[in-house]
Formats: sequence, structure tokens, C-alpha cells
Amino acid sequence: MTSIVLGQGRDGSDTCIDLPELLATRLLVQGNSGSGKSHLLRRLLEQTATLVQQVMIDPEGDFVTLADHYGHLVIDVEDQSEASLRAAGERVRAHRASVVLNLEQVEAEMQLRAAGAFLNGMFEAPRAHWYPALVVVDEAQLFAPVASGDTSDEARRLSLGAMTNLMCRGRKRGLAGVIATQRLAKLAKNVAAEASNFLMGRTFLDIDMARAADLLGMERRAAESFRDLARGQFMALGPALSRRPKLVAIGPVTTASHATGPVLVPLEPVSAEDLRDIILEPVHEFTPRARRETRPPPPDLLAQLDAYGAEREAEEPVPSAVSVEADPDQLWSLVAEVVAGEGSDYKPLATLYQDFQLRARIQGLSRNVLELGSFNRMLATIRAGMDRERSDSEEWKQAQTVAATLPEDVQGVFLLLARTALDAEVCPDDDALARAYGTHSLGRARRQLNYLEEREVIVLQDTPLGRRVAIVGLGWQTA
Repeated sequence: MTSIVLGQGRDGSDTCIDLPELLATRLLVQGNSGSGKSHLLRRLLEQTATLVQQVMIDPEGDFVTLADHYGHLVIDVEDQSEASLRAAGERVRAHRASVVLNLEQVEAEMQLRAAGAFLNGMFEAPRAHWYPALVVVDEAQLFAPVASGDTSDEARRLSLGAMTNLMCRGRKRGLAGVIATQRLAKLAKNVAAEASNFLMGRTFLDIDMARAADLLGMERRAAESFRDLARGQFMALGPALSRRPKLVAIGPVTTASHATGPVLVPLEPVSAEDLRDIILEPVHEFTPRARRETRPPPPDLLAQLDAYGAEREAEEPVPSAVSVEADPDQLWSLVAEVVAGEGSDYKPLATLYQDFQLRARIQGLSRNVLELGSFNRMLATIRAGMDRERSDSEEWKQAQTVAATLPEDVQGVFLLLARTALDAEVCPDDDALARAYGTHSLGRARRQLNYLEEREVIVLQDTPLGRRVAIVGLGWQTA
């Protein structure tokens, strides 16, 4: 049994926590501000730093000092997108890195989105990376609130869903949730109910004392004892702690938070007149610029081009002999320009199609010269790495026939696999699959391989040297 000393009991004996049992049963910590929750979490993290991978969701930047002593990676989310945080969550599991997700510098809305994206990335990691990890969430009521607050419903749903996955379904994936909250009444019940271990600190509100007593199996009349707990004292219960409620005083820690509590500092004697000059110093106000007259937005650019063409035809009818017809090479070139555009891998199909229509109209072609389905197949063919000459080959037409039986969103993934198998190249990696599917989530892109195998268009094989894919019915196979 791997146990760590959490603190001392009422009789001075060591109170231990069984780490393997904790990883299987999860932990809930509750206590008012100043009760010692952060101290308890720091003690737990320090004692297990060399035993298990740790992930700390830190809304106040209190735990970044762990990096100095234990080598934790600190991820500041200020300059990170949701997609990069989701990918970082997957990579953290793959490399078994202990990290602190520092949310201190961002507002509440972004805190929810960042925590939700990062936790979802960890949750979506492939089965091969389901190593045991201790996931500690401080101020959990912010990320799994009972009711919506100042943040948007979308951000709240993202964060609450990630927290629910962590506590309800995380055990099978090796994720052990340790959540700390100031008030149980503000924490979503479906998140709190999944914990089997409890450490209840000082609290004063009747509703919180009653819930804490219920969780510990104590009588209601004993609930008022939570008011008498000193800072750093907690009532412990659970299979990883004690079979009966037990008082524990948390032991000392090595690291300390950058934040400090309030300290009394003597006031410097300053006369009221000097203070008046300082506080009421005039502020230079700038006269705002006059607002410009609001103008109606310009019409759609494609509509302008169509109107211009209609006017030209009315003034100077173009002879039919010189009308511009669609040339396959010209269409290929236009679609290739759309593919080469910045960020085109992740733009919606409708946006890319509108870009193509605009380019076609500039060249004098009809905006409907290529219908959407044909555009999507040509787009996927170019993204797959196929050149113009080979795209008309009988072999590739067979691959396009199979792709036409699939939903549009996975046709690009299939054609990428088909081109790679046709040339007997190494199977595309997760990043290439994600770009072909138009997503930043590597886990979501990998799931398309399983979907294509269920549709019986590919055969998927994992080997010690990597992944191999064979195209059903065509006899092509990646290296």
C-alpha cells in the first residue's frame, strides 16, 4: 500500500491517505475562505509529486511555485486558444507531464473555456495514454456552478461538462479528481456526489454545515462542530482516509504561494491638505471626436460583380463566340488557390466555396460554374496531395466513387488515406488527419478512422511501428 502522511490526528498519530485508493475513489475538500484548503491541496501535491502525474487547475496562480521545487510545467492561458489548450491536454497525458494550468491573468469567461478545453483534451486522449493522474481543481464552484452567473451559458456548459466527465467517467481513464470548494451549496450536485472521500473544514452557514454533515454521515446536531474547527483542521472520511469521521490537522508544506494574506502596516502621518492635493489632482479630459455619419453596409461583393456584369451585357452585349467557358485546368487552379489560403484547413466549407465563387467571377466565370459537391471533392483531392494529371486517372476515380458514398465531412479524410495508400507512403499522422477533417482536436480526428472502418471502406491495423491502413476493394495499403 502506497500511503502518504496528510497530517496528525487528535491523539497526535499520523493520518495517512492511501494513494491507489484515492486514484480510484476521488476526493472532495470543502471549507470557507481561510480554512486552509489551499494549504491542504499543497500538502497533498507535495507529498505525491514523485509518485503520480499531477494536473492543477489554478484560478488564482497560487500553485505556480510548485514548478521551482518539483519541475511542474506552468501553462499560462493568456495567449493560448481553446484549440491549443485541448491539444495540450492530450499531449500532457501522452508525455505524463505534471502541469499547473495558470488562469490568473484571464477573466472568468475565459477561465471556464480554458479549463473546459484543457480537461476535455485530457479526457479524449487515446487509451494507450490512460496513465494514472491526479487532477486537482481549486475553487471548483467556479467551474461547476449550480446556476449560471456573469458568464455565458456556452462557457458554463463547456466547463460543467468537462468537470462532470472528470468526476463521473474519469476513473476508467486514470483521472482522479480532487476538487476543492468554499461552499457545497454552490457546487453542482452531480459533480460533488461522485466523490467518495471527504475533507470538511471550517464553515459557518447552516446549509453548508448540514450538507457536510450528511456527506460524513454525522447527526444534524453535530453539524455545528464545523464552526469550531481551527485553520488547517478538517474532518476526514472515506475509503482512502478513514472509515469513520476523523479530525486531522494538516501537516507543514515546503513551498508557499506568491499571494500573501493581509498584513497590518502602520499608517504614515500625512496632513489632510497634502492628501487633498494628491487625491483631487485635476484630470485632463479629452474632447471625444464627433461621430461619423452611419452609412449603410456595402452590398455583397458577389452581388456587386453580378450587377456589374448585367450592366455590361445590357450596354454592350457580348457575342456568344467570345463567352468565357469553364476550363478544367482553370477550375483546378482556382480551387488550389483557395486551398493555399491562410487558415483554409479550418474554415467552413461554405466560406471556402464563397471564396471560390468570388475568384471565379473575377475570372469572368459564372458563380455557379462548379456546384458545391464537385467543389468539395476537388478540394479534398487537392488537399490529399493529388496533382492535376493523376486526378483524372481511373484509379483515383474509383477512390472518388467510394468517397461519394460517405458524408461530406469525412470525404477529405478518406481521400487523404486513399492517396497515401495508392503511393504506399507512411500513414498520415494525427495532425494531418485533423487538418483533413477541419478540426484542431486530434482525438476527434482519430475517431474518424474508426468510423471509416465501421463503414467498411478501410481496414485499420495498429503495429509496433505505427498505424497502417488498407483501402477495401482497391487493394491499396499504406507503408
